[in-house]
Amino acid sequence: MAAIGRPPENRQEAGRKLLWIGIWLAFLGAPVSDLLKGHHTVWATVLGWLALVAFVAAYLALVFRHTARPYARSTVASILAFMAALAILTSLTLDAPWLVLFVYVSVGCGAALPMSIAKFAIPAVTGVMALLGLTTKGAWGDFVPGLTIPALLGGFAMSGVRQLVRTTVELRQARATVAQLAANEERLRLARDLHDLLGHSLSLITLKSELAGRMLPDHPDQAAQQVADIEQVSRQALVDVREAVSGYRRATLAGELAGARTALTAAGVTADLPATAELPDEAPEGAEEALAWVVREAATNVVRHSGAKKCAITLDVRQTLDGRFVELRISDDGRGGPGAPVPGNGLTGLAERLAKTGGTVESASSKGFTLIARIPLDEAPAAGLGASPESH
Repeated sequence: MAAIGRPPENRQEAGRKLLWIGIWLAFLGAPVSDLLKGHHTVWATVLGWLALVAFVAAYLALVFRHTARPYARSTVASILAFMAALAILTSLTLDAPWLVLFVYVSVGCGAALPMSIAKFAIPAVTGVMALLGLTTKGAWGDFVPGLTIPALLGGFAMSGVRQLVRTTVELRQARATVAQLAANEERLRLARDLHDLLGHSLSLITLKSELAGRMLPDHPDQAAQQVADIEQVSRQALVDVREAVSGYRRATLAGELAGARTALTAAGVTADLPATAELPDEAPEGAEEALAWVVREAATNVVRHSGAKKCAITLDVRQTLDGRFVELRISDDGRGGPGAPVPGNGLTGLAERLAKTGGTVESASSKGFTLIARIPLDEAPAAGLGASPESH
């Protein structure tokens, strides 16, 4: 299904959304039945069909489009006025079953009008329907009582749905803004750290270079000492920069799980991820970074290649005959296959990272795809390296 508040991105999503909205058109069975009974004149029947088709087209255009990309206020007012006019005209000229059109007018008001206006428009539409029922034979006994509650509830329920869509869109925009602000803050922190690391070193290099230049003609030995100091300061500055950059590039398990949740959700995959990402204190050094790379690689494969609808990630500590292990399991319901997958670069790289912590990686592909990474928690890590079949 298309994400809430977003327009369909392809024909399949558009068809599903149209089907979901079209289900509620089943209540138009009353006017359709009225036309099929044949007790109207030919012209009345033809005009009735034309009016019904035009009404349905206007309703679908309003509800289908407006929930994702709102119309201008003038367009909304024109469509609602057109629908109300058709509802009044058909109810007065045809028969009581056509009063059901007012329910859709009420729903349209809830879907397209702001709540401050809809809370008055919905009861007004329901009231007009009740008044027209007074002029239609048999309407009060069979139709008006049964349509009043649906008109009110349908309209206000649609107002709630509209508010939910609006809140979802605002939340999505807020998340994008927070992500942008976080990226900006990270860039500022990197610039600040690099300035702190290099500012003093570069100033010292500049000073000693000028001093060596002045000493060079008369005191070459002292100038050589200044050049040696420049080399030492430069090497230390290079080491500091490399350490700072490696710290920025270090993957964390919590960060990768948050990134995986965002990527899977954006791809339309239902993500079932652990609430915490804390490893036991006895976990070997580098275990968190290795598992973080497993999450990143697996989530990327699920999004790009699996075609999955669900993806589950679990992080547990397990006791086996070989000792205690921390186990990270990623499974999806996407395209699998019989037998074991073929080893490839993706899982080979993960196996190499896990091997540094004494860990293993395994995969299975049958009904979906499962990737299991284990890292021992005992002092003597388990030997051996799990097979590293290629991820899908």
